[in-house]
Formats: sequence, C-alpha cells, structure tokens
Amino acid sequence: MPRCHHKVSLLVLLLIATVAQSQSWKTLLDLRGKWKFELGDNEHWADPKFDDSHWDDIRVPASWENEGYPGYDGYAWYRTHFRIDEDLKNSIVYLRLGYVDDVSEVYLNGHMVGFQGEFPPHFSTAYNVYNQFVVPQAYLNYAGDNVIAVRVYDLRLAGGISHGEVGLFEPRRYLKPDYNLGGTWKFKRGDNDSWKDVSINDGKWNDVLVPAFWETQGFKDYNGFGWYRLRFKAPEHLPGNRLILLLGKIDDMDETYLNGELIGKTGRMRPNMTRSDINKEYSELRAYEIPSDVLIPDQENVLAVRVCDVWRHGGIYDGPIGFVARDKYLKWKKEGKSWWEMLDWFK
Repeated sequence: MPRCHHKVSLLVLLLIATVAQSQSWKTLLDLRGKWKFELGDNEHWADPKFDDSHWDDIRVPASWENEGYPGYDGYAWYRTHFRIDEDLKNSIVYLRLGYVDDVSEVYLNGHMVGFQGEFPPHFSTAYNVYNQFVVPQAYLNYAGDNVIAVRVYDLRLAGGISHGEVGLFEPRRYLKPDYNLGGTWKFKRGDNDSWKDVSINDGKWNDVLVPAFWETQGFKDYNGFGWYRLRFKAPEHLPGNRLILLLGKIDDMDETYLNGELIGKTGRMRPNMTRSDINKEYSELRAYEIPSDVLIPDQENVLAVRVCDVWRHGGIYDGPIGFVARDKYLKWKKEGKSWWEMLDWFK
C-alpha cells in the first residue's frame, strides 16, 4: 500500500509540475508550422534581406529526418518571417525554440540572440538543452518584416529543431522594476579594481545591450573577466523606503558596485578559475538591497558590475534589470514558491 501511495503521489506531483510549467508563459506569437530550410552553411543566410523564397519548406518543430532528409548529418539553416503587433512594445519578449539537435545559433533580424552547444572543430552537443533567449526590444521591427534564422549542426541520428514550444512568449510572473535600467550599457573585457570608481572615464568602452550574452555582441568565445558600467539619473522619489537592485541572471559570478560601494556579490571570484569553481551561480536571480546613503536621488549615479565567466555563455543575460521596492520584491518572491516546495508533504 505505501508503495502504491508513493507512485500515485509522484504522478500527481509530475502532473501539477507540468501544468505549472505550461501556465508560466503567455504566448505572444505562435511560430510553429512551415519554415524555410536549406542544407549547407553560409553566414549570409543570417541576413534578413537574403532571399529564401527558393528554399524548401519544412515543418517546425520536427526532426529533419522525418521531413524528407533521412540520414542527413551536417549543417543546415532554418528561416521564418513574421510581423509583430505594436501593442507588444511594452512586453518582455522571449524567443523559445524548444530543443535543437545538436548545436544552434539563433539570429533575429541579423542579430545573434543566442546559441547552444559548440560547432566543430570543438563539437559539443546541446540536444537536451532548451533554447530560450531574451529578445531585446531594439532588435524587433514593429513597422514591417522580421526574420528568424537558425543555424544548426547535427552530428548523428535525429537533427534540427526537433520538439518543444516555438514562438515568442512572455513570462507570466515577470517582476517589472519600478525604475528600469535595461538597455545600452558600457562594457570592457579584463579586470581592474579601479573600474568600480565613479571617476573612471568609460566613454571609449564598448556599447552592449543588457540583458544579453556578451557572446552575441561581438565577444564570442570569450571566457574571463569583464566589467559593465551604467551612468543614470535616479528619480527624486522612488516607491518604497527601501529599494532592491535587480540584475537578473549573470553567467557566472558577479560583484556589484553602486557609486563605488560594494552592494552585493554572488559566487567567489579568484584568478585562474575552472569549471569546478562554479556552482550554478548563473541560474540565480541577483537581488541586492540598496543602502539608504548610497543612491543619490536626482543626480548622476554609476553602477559597475564585475563579472567572471568560466565557461561558454557569459554576462548579464536575463532580466529583470532595475530598481524595485523591497516590499514588492518580497511579495513577488513569496508568491513564486515552486510547486516542489509547496508539495513537500507528498514526499
């Protein structure tokens, strides 16, 4: 009887978890269906102006072996065109492509928005990794055609955009900041303790979008230290007496400074780090409380974030980014307890 009860409990738990996952995303645009498809590899195929009208049609999602290309292993590209409603300008947009077998690079209107796995000669499969990427609003064209291009490499067996949700989505439980800091920041590779200081001249640093992986913004294959900086003028009155700085998710570790003062850090950074030194810091939401005397209202403030990436993806890659009232954050966090925590009594 106890064994039977355990099996029923496990089934109920899995069912509830599945329902919770399906309800955590709002569909903005369903992109399942007919895409354009071509065997081979050409970097120009990422260009939104490229004419793909002569390419074959293929169903997405589905392994390409089941769509008329049995036994094919190697490179191929997918492309699809879509229009987007201007009402979505205030939405938090994610592109979800399900599972891609084996390796992928994903472009939106010519901009790389994400990748999984590694292409030859240093091949590494990501067939079991879900493809989900933040879409910067700056990359979307609300006035006309948009193009998604997906470069794929398959080593063996099934290949392509094989299964899962495909489209543009918005998370239902996204904590929108009271004061948004997402957008264009300054970025520089390397490590220098003085880069936290307000007086540093960052005018010649690179412009990058936050949130987004730095590999998608001209720093591909870079592992190591990098610094982000943002100058901003805080409103004179922000809601709440105590504020939280949200920095989304960072791959891998960070130290965060406001006006030269350390306000929070995740992970332990040191020289010559290896993969054994990281412990899923990349998946943690950064939420740092702001000391009352550090943020200067109605004047320029400087936010500096020291980041160390040990392997693959790097940088401030997911939101939310900005200030939020502490009470609002704590309420959101409490409401977001996972089904696994809420159903511990099943175990």
